[in-house]
Amino acid sequence: MGVTVLVGCGALVLSACGSMPVSGDIKAVDASQPGDSQVQVYAVAPRDGATPNEVVDGFLESMTSDDSDFRTTRKYLTKEASRRWKPSAETTVLAKAPNRSDRPVHDHDRSTTEVTYTLTGEQVATVDEQNAYQPLVPTDYSRTLHLVREKTPEGKEWRIDSVPDGLVLGQSDFKRLYRSVNKYYFAAGRSDPEATLVADPVYLRNRTDPATGMDTVTQAVRSLLRGPTDWLRPVVASRFPKGTDLRKDVASLTPDDRNVLKVPLNKYADGTGQRVCRMMASQVLFTLRDLTSARVEQVELQRSDGSPLCLLDADQAEAYAPDGSSGGPDSQYFVDAKGRVERIPGSTRGSGEPEPVAGPFGDGALKVSAVGVARDEQSAAAVSQHNESLYVASIAADGALPLPALTSKAADPADRLTAPSWDGLGDLWVADRDPENSRLLRLPHGTGKPQEVTVPSLGGSRIAGLRLSSDGVRIALLLTKDGHTTLKIGRIERLGTQDDAQVSVVDLRQAAPQLADVTAVSWSGRSRLVVVGKEQGGVQQVRYVQADGSTPSSGVLPGVNQVLAIAAADDEQLPLMADTFGDGIVKLLPGDNWQTVLKEGSALVYPG
Repeated sequence: MGVTVLVGCGALVLSACGSMPVSGDIKAVDASQPGDSQVQVYAVAPRDGATPNEVVDGFLESMTSDDSDFRTTRKYLTKEASRRWKPSAETTVLAKAPNRSDRPVHDHDRSTTEVTYTLTGEQVATVDEQNAYQPLVPTDYSRTLHLVREKTPEGKEWRIDSVPDGLVLGQSDFKRLYRSVNKYYFAAGRSDPEATLVADPVYLRNRTDPATGMDTVTQAVRSLLRGPTDWLRPVVASRFPKGTDLRKDVASLTPDDRNVLKVPLNKYADGTGQRVCRMMASQVLFTLRDLTSARVEQVELQRSDGSPLCLLDADQAEAYAPDGSSGGPDSQYFVDAKGRVERIPGSTRGSGEPEPVAGPFGDGALKVSAVGVARDEQSAAAVSQHNESLYVASIAADGALPLPALTSKAADPADRLTAPSWDGLGDLWVADRDPENSRLLRLPHGTGKPQEVTVPSLGGSRIAGLRLSSDGVRIALLLTKDGHTTLKIGRIERLGTQDDAQVSVVDLRQAAPQLADVTAVSWSGRSRLVVVGKEQGGVQQVRYVQADGSTPSSGVLPGVNQVLAIAAADDEQLPLMADTFGDGIVKLLPGDNWQTVLKEGSALVYPG
C-alpha cells in the first residue's frame, strides 16, 4: 500500500511508508521532502488484506501523489464513497502532514466491521474551487474517516466509506504539488487609454492536474477564461466575452517553435472585434509570462472553427503592463540629515550620486520626516518634521512652499500623519492616526480636497501605515490593536467620477498571519509584498509574502539589523532598500547580500 516517491530523474526510489513512525498515539504522514518540487509521488493501491491503519495511511499518502483522476486514491474508498468524493472541492493546508489517531474507535466490539479514525493537525490555509488561497490564523483541524468491510472480488476488505471532500495536505506537500500563478484582468471602470492589468494570484498544480489532465499552461489559461477570484471580482473585469472557454477538444496548449501560443476558443468569442481581442490576448500573455521556460512571444487567439481571431506579440502587450516594468522609474528618494528630500538618479543598482530635488522639498524651505513621490516623478508629498502637516509640491521645478494640504490635530507626533503613498491613478493617500479622529484620506490627483475613505472592517484597529499598489485597486494597511501591528490587504472600491468618487476599502484579509508584529511593508511587483516583522517570540526578519497571504518557498531574505522602513520597486529586478538603525540606508540586489548605500538618511522610497 501507500505511495512511491521518485526523486529527480529517478536515481533514487523510496517507499513513503519507510519514514513513518510505527508506535505512539499519533502517526505522522508526510510523503514528500519539504520544499522539493522535483519529488514525484506515485500512488500504490491497497494490498489484499490491508489493515484499517494501512488503508487510512495509504489514502492520506495517495492524496499527495500525481495520481491521474485520483484513480488509485479512490481504491481506498468504497464504491459509493468514491462516487461521492470530490477531491477538487477544496484543499486544506496544514502546518504538517495530517495525523491520524493510532487507536481507532470501534463502533461495536473488536470483531466489528466498522471503525472510525480522527485526523488532526494545525490548519493554516485553504484553497477553494477557484484555486484562490486563503491564509488562516493557525487553528485546530479535526475530521473523521469511517471505515467498513466491503465485499470485493478478493473478499471482504477494509475501505473508507465516509470522507470529507477535497484534499488534506501538509505545507511541504502543498508547495511541492502547487505553484502560485498570477492571472490578469483589467481594472474596472477605466477607459482603454488608462486600461491597466491587475494580478489575481491563484494556485495551480505543478506538472499535470489529476482532475483535468491539463498541464500548468493549459490550467492557467482555463482559469483565466473562467474569470477572476471572488475577492478581486468587484474591481476588475475580463475582456473575454461571458461564456468563453477553451474549445472542448483542447487538452494541451504548447508554444510552437516560433514561441507562438495558439489558443482555440469556443463560439462565445467568435464575434470579438480586433481591439477587444488584442486586450484578451494581453491577458493571456501576462498570465503565461512567468510559466513557460520557452518565452511566449506571441499569442494567437482562434475562433471555434480554428481560424485566427487576432495575434498579439509581447511588445504590443506592454501597453497594458501591470507594474510599470516597461521603462518605469528606477530612482530612489530619501530624506537627508537636514530634512531635505534627495534623489538617487538613474540608480538601477542603487548606487547613483544623491542630489536634492527641485522645489521647496529640496531647497530646505521645509524640514520633512517622510516623503511619497508620484509615479511620474513630477511631484511629491511630504510630511513635516513632526508629522503634523502634509504638503504637495513639484520636485521637477523650483517654486515656493505651498499651504499644507492637510494638518493633524493630534498632540503626540506618533499619533499624527503616516508616510503618504500614491496609487496608479495619480491619487495621494495618507492616514491621520489621531486617536480622537483617526481617518484614511485620499487627495484626488494629489491636489484635490482630502476626502475621507471609509474602512468598515477595521474592528477597532487603527491604521499605522499604508502602501498603495500600482494598479490602484489594492491597499496594504498596517493595523495596530492591543499593542500589536498586523498587515492586511484591502480592496479599493470606487463609485462615481474620479474627482467626486465615493471610495471605500473593504474585505480586509490577512497578508502575513504568521507574523505577530509587522513594522514595515512595501509592494514589490505585481502581487507580492516585502514585509519586516516578528513571529511570536521571534526576532525581526525581512520576508516576501504574496498578496493572497501565501508565503513563497524562498520568502525569507538575508538578515539585516534593526530595519525601520523598507522600499521595493514595481520592477522586481531593482534593488530592495532598507532604512536601518545604525547602518543607515542599505540595499539588497538579487542573489547578493545587504550593502550600505548611505550612512546618513532615512525614509527612502521608490515612486509610489
